[in-house]
Amino acid sequence: MRGSMRRKKKLRLSLRPKYLLYALLFLCAMTIYISYQYRDSLIPLKTSIGNLITPMQNGINTIGSWFAGRAELFESKRALQEENDRLRAELESLKMQNSILVADSYDLAALRELYEVGQKYSDYPMVAASVISKDSNSYYSSFVVNKGSRDGIRKDMNVIAGNGLVGIVTEVGKNYSRIRAIIDDTSYVSGMFLKTSDTCTVHGDLELMDDGFIRVEGISLHAMIEENYEIVTSHISDKYLPGILIGYVQDIEIDASNMAREARLMPVVDFEHIENVLIITTLKERMESNEE
Repeated sequence: MRGSMRRKKKLRLSLRPKYLLYALLFLCAMTIYISYQYRDSLIPLKTSIGNLITPMQNGINTIGSWFAGRAELFESKRALQEENDRLRAELESLKMQNSILVADSYDLAALRELYEVGQKYSDYPMVAASVISKDSNSYYSSFVVNKGSRDGIRKDMNVIAGNGLVGIVTEVGKNYSRIRAIIDDTSYVSGMFLKTSDTCTVHGDLELMDDGFIRVEGISLHAMIEENYEIVTSHISDKYLPGILIGYVQDIEIDASNMAREARLMPVVDFEHIENVLIITTLKERMESNEE
């Protein structure tokens, strides 16, 4: 009995949606019929319903428009963010390219400067080298370049850059060389006034280099020299090749012994910024033996 009751309940429950559908269809049909049959009589009702529904529709439309506007705003914001990210990436790429171009222009200027120096001393065979390390002070008084014995570099070879003499090779490895600059405290170069051929000694002085000068000693009291005269390496130097420009003389005065004069010399090379040099691969002793 209980089983039959359960089946009846299930049947009722299964029939309810069908009846509901029929009722809705009937109601719709009746509504259509009444609206068509009594359309004139229902005008006031339609008007009242319209007056009631229209504000609701306006409100719904307003809310829909607000949500649509917000959606467009979010979409525009997202598009602007993507465009901003793209432009930022392009800007970073352009900055990198500009940095590379600036570095290339500096390298080109340095190479052009080396070329001009090479042309000035074209009688000598040379090897170009780049600085790879230097001592801890602010000047390039002693530094290492990336060329060594396998490139034909030997100790005591002269080194030039800018417009003139940088120094001399003091140590040679297979793939590196150490160079002592003429501004180093231990450096002595036999110099000569280009205009008068009077000799002198150019002595490195790092303390004086803070003012942009090094020392010139042993100038004859009878030398007919003036300030700004050029000093070059002399023919009597035991290691330096003759005729390489060193710098310009300044502040000539009699020394403490009253037997010679001394002065300050402004080097033609910028010893605060050296990146590339030219190493003359002819030694002074070899040149003299060839002449003999």
